Amino acid sequence: MVQETHVSAANLIFPLFIVDGENQKTEVASMPGIYRYSIDNLLREVESCMKLGLTSFDLFPNIEEALKDKLATESHREGSLYLRAISQVKKEFPEACIITDVAMDPYSSDGHDGIVENGEILNDETLEVLGKMALAHAQSGADIIAPSDMMDGRVGYIRRVLDENGFKHVSIMSYSAKYASAFYGPFRDALNSAPKFGDKKGYQMNPANQREALIEARLDEAEGADFLMVKPALPYLDVIKLLKDSTELPIAAYNVSGEYAMIKAAIQNGWLNEQRAITEVLLSIRRAGATAILTYHAKEVLENKWL
Repeated sequence: MVQETHVSAANLIFPLFIVDGENQKTEVASMPGIYRYSIDNLLREVESCMKLGLTSFDLFPNIEEALKDKLATESHREGSLYLRAISQVKKEFPEACIITDVAMDPYSSDGHDGIVENGEILNDETLEVLGKMALAHAQSGADIIAPSDMMDGRVGYIRRVLDENGFKHVSIMSYSAKYASAFYGPFRDALNSAPKFGDKKGYQMNPANQREALIEARLDEAEGADFLMVKPALPYLDVIKLLKDSTELPIAAYNVSGEYAMIKAAIQNGWLNEQRAITEVLLSIRRAGATAILTYHAKEVLENKWL
């Protein structure tokens, strides 16, 4: 009666990793309980989640190194692994909400989120690639496009491309405040998408900055974003709260791989109570103001009826 904050299946988005092949299910070493799935097993996993009331999924591809190039052409190639996965999930489960990741790094031979020339990221030239990628995702059945690249102007560019091609109904969940964080390591292991040189501090945000998140969020909102996302979640609860108090748009937060890994490691060592630790994490993110939480804990909390 008096509890102020609640988390339900409706607040949760489950990230899922995809690999090529058939009957593939391989655990991510740094993320116990999280797997890379071939499309056939991906469909089985989505079905099991849907039965639990978990209906929103964010898909991420593990691309073979031989398919990567400097312009990430595999990201929008007809018949590619990712586009086939989107299409088949929507065909089998039209009621599922499919969110797609728009960024070059899983497909780039440089491992960066933008086109690289002489060691520099070419922001404006990258937008064309992101637009092609977003359109290909929408054509394959994506419900929500989630640009995670942090290039300037990409929300407006993607919105125009979608609208001009008849996809006005497809939403944009913008990674508005994506920090250059130490907590992304296990995710990059899962996708083999780490930068081949340097780091991402030139386009991701400085962890020391809070007010800058407002600038990024207001730009994305003006360009047509439907959701504003903060990533990571736990070290940036103050930023989630700041954005929640500064906009009428829904706020999403990504409870990232490093956060998941450290909680799981502590649980496996007997240092934390599993149910209490995981539910407290999700409650804290929700309490800070996130209405949508991307979390690798999504399925297990529903399976175990911890919410």
